[in-house]
Amino acid sequence: MKAALSNSIISLMKKQGFVIVSSLDSKGKIHCSAKGIVGIEPEKVFLIDLYKARTYNNLLNNPIVTICFVDEHRFTGYALQGKAKIVEKEKIKENIIAEWEDKVLQRISQRVVKNLHQGRAGEHHPEASFPHPKYLIEIDIEKIIDLAPSG
Repeated sequence: MKAALSNSIISLMKKQGFVIVSSLDSKGKIHCSAKGIVGIEPEKVFLIDLYKARTYNNLLNNPIVTICFVDEHRFTGYALQGKAKIVEKEKIKENIIAEWEDKVLQRISQRVVKNLHQGRAGEHHPEASFPHPKYLIEIDIEKIIDLAPSG
């Protein structure tokens, strides 16, 4: 059964830019990894994976995932549980790749401006060395858990 994301959840998620994806390996051990957000629909989230490694292998064996994101300043966040589908690189739509490249450029620009303001002009920019996306993770959201403390 699918769960629908509210506009406030979608807005918070877009501000984050990435989520932590938790998947299970073949021995039932949890693996967590940061993945970039490239699309959000009320019942689906689309994530880019730059590496075809542990998360990929875990999803081949078990599509159940949880993605988490928080805003530490507002003390809010969510865990979204659902089933992931792998979309191989060749089948990723061009507009999704273009959106990912735009997001990477924005992150580099923001880092450069921040470093200039802080007098650290020669700092390293990790985003500049990102590899091309290896595949897309399409997640059907089944459950939304509010991580904000009650009361």
